[in-house]
Amino acid sequence: MATESLPARARRKDLMDRLAEQRHYDVAIIGGGATGLGVALDAAARGFSVILVESHDFAKGTSSRTTKLVHGGVRYLAQGNISLVREALRERTTLLANAPHLAQPLPFVMPSYKFWEAPFYGVGLKMYDALAGKAGLGATAFLNRNETLACLPTLQPQGLKGGVKYWDGQFDDARLALALARTAARQGALLVNYCAATGLIHENNKLVGLHAQDREKGPEEGRSFELKAHCVVNAAGVWVDQLRLQDGQAIGRDTQPMVAPSQGVHIVVDRSFLSTDHAMLIPKTADDRVLFVVPWLGKTILGTTDTPRHDLAREPLPFKEEVDFILRESARYLNRAPGPADIKSIWVGLRPLVKPTDDDAGSTQALSREHTVLVSKSGLITVTGGKWTTYRAMAEDVLHNCFAAGLLPARTGIATVHLKLVGAQDSATKISDSPGIHLYGSESGAVQGLPGAGHELGGGLTEAMVRFAARYEYARTVEDVLARRSRLLFLDAALARFVAPEVAALLQQENGVDPQLEAFLVLCSQYLRLPA
Repeated sequence: MATESLPARARRKDLMDRLAEQRHYDVAIIGGGATGLGVALDAAARGFSVILVESHDFAKGTSSRTTKLVHGGVRYLAQGNISLVREALRERTTLLANAPHLAQPLPFVMPSYKFWEAPFYGVGLKMYDALAGKAGLGATAFLNRNETLACLPTLQPQGLKGGVKYWDGQFDDARLALALARTAARQGALLVNYCAATGLIHENNKLVGLHAQDREKGPEEGRSFELKAHCVVNAAGVWVDQLRLQDGQAIGRDTQPMVAPSQGVHIVVDRSFLSTDHAMLIPKTADDRVLFVVPWLGKTILGTTDTPRHDLAREPLPFKEEVDFILRESARYLNRAPGPADIKSIWVGLRPLVKPTDDDAGSTQALSREHTVLVSKSGLITVTGGKWTTYRAMAEDVLHNCFAAGLLPARTGIATVHLKLVGAQDSATKISDSPGIHLYGSESGAVQGLPGAGHELGGGLTEAMVRFAARYEYARTVEDVLARRSRLLFLDAALARFVAPEVAALLQQENGVDPQLEAFLVLCSQYLRLPA
């Protein structure tokens, strides 16, 4: 392996020592999800000095709980939002090119049980192809009944007329977030998980930095830091309003909430319920929602829901009606209906849906229907909404707002459009063919070189992978390893619970701190529990 491709060690003490240095950053980012990490990479690639703090683990929230799809937005086409579809299709191509080890094309089939469905949806999908142009992943095709069943062998055959096949993409969301973090670090950014932003620093009604605290051992013991920056970006996802409220109070302005959270539930069952490398999309369920049945890492994902929530729990629980809906609708289309006993894992994410606001009128830029950037009177840049597919475009928009507000000197150019992410070189691994855990690409040699490469803990996870996660991927807890460095918690919570003690012992050796085993065992029970 070439020297420049070797991973950089992410020692916690080194990160904290760097955090304690008295320096003035160009950009300080609050939030380590897809949006914040995308901004960190874009800013660092342009040569700015960057600090990012995340109160929990990278992608702990919404960014690890998606339907795992890299898509251009077929539904937005039906709404007539052509510009948004074009943007998403362009960014889909860029993501697939820059992270081929974590994102690949995936064929979808829309089955039709009424004669009008295939031509109706097929025409729209042909337009989708036309908008993609050379960036298309495959041509839309009309399927007869037998061809549809060949693509989806476990589909309910009774009443089936045919179907339409089209192409989009699939990815590993949490590992893509980690690749962004590590690529930004290679570009010079300092990124620290388990370090919370505890307050904002204002001088003469202008935002000049933030207070942060190491939260790895809890709020009572951690070191506190004062981080000065020319530009502070609030990328805290569904939690952005908490920082906006602090900012408004500091400068004497009334701040109205901009986020209306929505909950999405996913259920994971065995691969045998789909038994194909094709995904299924039901564009209109009995209650006018969309249902996906997607193969992912050797399992099948069923989802999702769209339910308003008023709380902001870090681990939101599914509602009984959501689980019932997914199982009921799946039973309408699958020859063998999954039941409660078949569930391997249930997980929930909160979407930061943006609602109209009059706050900071005149300085608000809604750059698409998918995401919004606000520039407050003090200079706080808030970004929320959007989706994984367009994370890179969102980051560019944030930087352009920083330039327009005079917070940073303009540096033109698209710095990240051709920037390969860590692990992308020489990777030929397909997500759907993966045993279900790590896709390291060009770093696989580094993993194999660690102790325990031949010692499998379960689900494809080896001792060497755990050690690699601790040394090079910022992993501090059992949950970090089994939920996001590997995806075992999301795939099979019972198996994750089984291997957790050995993972905890390895992390204790590597990091020398409590790996939070008991908390993870409680979490496993939650991912297996059906709502009453």
